Amino acid sequence: MKGKYHIIVQNNRLRYELDIRRNITIIRGDSATGKTTLFNLLEQAFTLGESSGVDVLCERPCRTLGGRDWNLVLPNLHDQILFLDEESRFIKSREFARAVKASNNYFVIITREDLPNLPYAVDEIYGIHTSGRYRDMKRTYNELYRIYSTEEFTGKQRVEKVIVEDSHSGYEFFQSVCAENDIACTSAGGKSNLKDAVSKQDKPVLIIADGAAIGSEMNELYQLMRCKPAVKCYLPESFEWLVLKSGVIDGKVIQDILEHPEDFIESQEYISWERFFTALLVEYTQDSYLRYNKSKLNEAYLQGRVKQAILTAVEGVNWGKRSI
Repeated sequence: MKGKYHIIVQNNRLRYELDIRRNITIIRGDSATGKTTLFNLLEQAFTLGESSGVDVLCERPCRTLGGRDWNLVLPNLHDQILFLDEESRFIKSREFARAVKASNNYFVIITREDLPNLPYAVDEIYGIHTSGRYRDMKRTYNELYRIYSTEEFTGKQRVEKVIVEDSHSGYEFFQSVCAENDIACTSAGGKSNLKDAVSKQDKPVLIIADGAAIGSEMNELYQLMRCKPAVKCYLPESFEWLVLKSGVIDGKVIQDILEHPEDFIESQEYISWERFFTALLVEYTQDSYLRYNKSKLNEAYLQGRVKQAILTAVEGVNWGKRSI
């Protein structure tokens, strides 16, 4: 399943509108913010149909998923948008993560907890914003807003240290750039280690991580950053996305994909967008001097205009010798 879908859930008092564009969307927030109400409306619509008084409008079927037999039900559901809430404890299990990976459905998970087994994007974590007032026989309009904005984490101060999420090609690239500009650069050795890396910093630090799969780490990381304003994050979809965005691989097809990735990424084939962008970069460079390998960076990416184009795509970072 791929594409972006607009969902309206409403009865004679309430109205929710959501835009879903990836295989995993997280809705979180404190009690009394409308999360449970949204799930209950969907449950009523699925269970009672028209007699529920709830309208669910979407191009794709929308329903809730839960109960002890979820693992028997899920394999029989295809090309649907499935809503789950935190009462279903199985959402934290590895079994559920494997089922999501094999599924061609979209999943909207309503939970206050982090789900480390699932690679969801920082851009697809939402809270419910309510505008307007409750009135008898009046609808309350609810819309989703992004909790974490990647724009909030960039900064203009001079970078003194860079911590890169992993130790693959992206790390090799930024390590080389940092060496040229007398900046310390280390690898966190995986997204689960970023919190520890941040907690030890008291000087300006830039964390570079794949936004496409770091969602489960963002809650604790965000809280740490609030206490340490000198720590900033740059969260592109992935290093491969950054290379494609830089324009070093020319082509209208690539630009079309970058403008609307959701229309091209089949969720059953790619559990996260990071994997799709890696496959795309490998495909488009396989017969060129820019042949890409995720585990070992091609030296061509560290040369002249190619390197400069990638750095230019990194917005809002002051590298010291060069301000990009």
